[in-house]
Amino acid sequence: MTALPLPPFTVTAEDGPGTARLRLTGDLDYDTSGELARAAEECLAAGPRLADLHLDCAQLRLCDSMGVATLLLIHRGTTARGVRLHVESPPPFLTRILDVTGIGHLFALGAHGQESAQDRTDDGATPG
Repeated sequence: MTALPLPPFTVTAEDGPGTARLRLTGDLDYDTSGELARAAEECLAAGPRLADLHLDCAQLRLCDSMGVATLLLIHRGTTARGVRLHVESPPPFLTRILDVTGIGHLFALGAHGQESAQDRTDDGATPG
């Protein structure tokens, strides 16, 4: 039986006033992380008035350690520029990775009823 090839990794950029959105499709891994890093850097460089960068992860199938490192690289870039980084519609595997690695608090998580990192207090608790 011949294995069917997986669809390629794609990053689709959308711009709006003060915001940029990158839609991720496929596997974010060693071979594809550079593409995401370049797309994020282009968004950050092109928008001096950029306030929010959204990563739409709804169609993400996989994220390996290089993918996690790339998310952290993007976070450093957005933080240095005063831009909020949002991870939207993270699949359950990505939410688990962010939780297990302890880096989920770095990202404003969106969709699926998840709180944003900005909604938590310094100790990680949700304000009551």
